[in-house]
Amino acid sequence: MARYRIVPERSRVWIDARSSLHPIHTETEGLEGWLELDLAAAGGPVDLTVAPSGHLELAVDRLTSGNPVEDRELRRRIDARRHPTIAGDLTLLQETGTEGRYLVGGDLTFMGTTRSYKDQMTVEGVDARTVRLEGTSTFDIRDFGMAPPRILMFKVEPQVTVRVDLVAERTE
Repeated sequence: MARYRIVPERSRVWIDARSSLHPIHTETEGLEGWLELDLAAAGGPVDLTVAPSGHLELAVDRLTSGNPVEDRELRRRIDARRHPTIAGDLTLLQETGTEGRYLVGGDLTFMGTTRSYKDQMTVEGVDARTVRLEGTSTFDIRDFGMAPPRILMFKVEPQVTVRVDLVAERTE
């Protein structure tokens, strides 16, 4: 089984939420982690005869909206000192019937609470040494024990949409 390292400077996450005042958008790089899987051929589909696994982390202090008041409130509500990272562990990868699309399952840990999720992602071998994963999912922050923030006079909706674009390079 090949091991790939998530390339932090080439991998991105976008988090979008809505408030009663305006949309809240966060975009950052700095995702770290690893992935173990085999490709059927260079640039080909994932070989699912061997169960893939992986781990991904994002430091909470990388989450910035560009608004210092919103960022400070978010870190306070997350209790960033006690819970400095958001982590994910890959537990499932299944074909969907659409080339390059897979049902991906895993455990997401946020604020010390772990929940299991499944959603579809595109997984492709870019070349013999590089794998790219892209996907979008929606989460309800209340599932992790976080009350939707109220900042000044506006309220933030509990659903957030998270999109990732991960680039991983094979390690020796």
